[in-house]
Amino acid sequence: MDNQFFTSTLTEKERDTENILRPKTFDDYVGQDKVKDNMRIYIKAALARGESLDHVLLYGPPGLGKTTLAHIIANEMGVPITVTSGSAIPSKFDLSAILSKLKPGEVLFIDEIHRLNNSLEEILYPAMEDYRLDFVVGKGPSATSVNIKLERFTLIGATTKAGNLAAPLRDRFGVQMRLNLYSPEYLQTIVTKSAHKLGAGIDDVASYEIARRSRGTPRIANRLLKRVRDFADVLGDGNITTEVVAHAMKVMEVDELGLDSVDKNILTTIIDKFSGGPVGLDTLASATGEDATTIEDVYEPYLLQLGFVARTPRGRVAMPNAYKHLGRKLSKERMEMLSLYDDSLLDDEEEDNENK
Repeated sequence: MDNQFFTSTLTEKERDTENILRPKTFDDYVGQDKVKDNMRIYIKAALARGESLDHVLLYGPPGLGKTTLAHIIANEMGVPITVTSGSAIPSKFDLSAILSKLKPGEVLFIDEIHRLNNSLEEILYPAMEDYRLDFVVGKGPSATSVNIKLERFTLIGATTKAGNLAAPLRDRFGVQMRLNLYSPEYLQTIVTKSAHKLGAGIDDVASYEIARRSRGTPRIANRLLKRVRDFADVLGDGNITTEVVAHAMKVMEVDELGLDSVDKNILTTIIDKFSGGPVGLDTLASATGEDATTIEDVYEPYLLQLGFVARTPRGRVAMPNAYKHLGRKLSKERMEMLSLYDDSLLDDEEEDNENK
């Protein structure tokens, strides 16, 4: 089955629905309490001083609400927002044009800021620090430096790969916030709120069943909710019940932990084709038919969090939790090998033997 729930790309229709579900204020934004509390302080302080907000870097796994937070920050500051992405800015002239059009205090939001090339980052350095653009006009002895003054603005950068940012760029963000994966309880609140916005009835058990399969990610929670709503509308009376959720998840091949057919393909490939690993990322991608970047950015973080896979210098390894979840038998020899990556495994095995 071609599963589309856990990819990070949105269609135009999905974006329209996302905008309906997207919170507009901090009060409506669920979760990330530490980030919200700190941002409220920074925004109040900036407004009290009549200054623009310091530059903000938001980083963490995809689908946690970085774009939503950027819009909320602009809304709370009472300023407009210009939205773009690192991959959508082809040259320094395009970036300069965007920067020169910003109004006083305006927010410039650059999603996937780690995709900016080095020449674009160098344009941002004086823009962020001194609010000016530096150009060199001409070549050789006749070359001259030209400075263009910019309005004071706030750059909000979002990235899933903060480590890929050059240190000089990263250090120019006065506010750096990490967004963490959500607990099922927070996701249940999001699912319930979203269902009401979509005009769908949902009971508490059903909302929790969707939440616990959402891989700690609000975007996935909302996507699953919309698909379950389709089942409720077509096969039921429009209300989302526990029975509807169970049926929909079975048809969509999403299990109780939120793993889909792609996750299971990755795990079974490591176990069956490569004897549990280690196997390199590119080799794994070729064997599964999935893109290496998609595996690394979309699927692997959750498998790592569950303890189903481990990264080693030689490649990816399937861990005992993966064998157990898939109902596979783990040999003693394999357990001893895996203990090289986790010493506690041998202790657990000895404890199990003592309890037999």
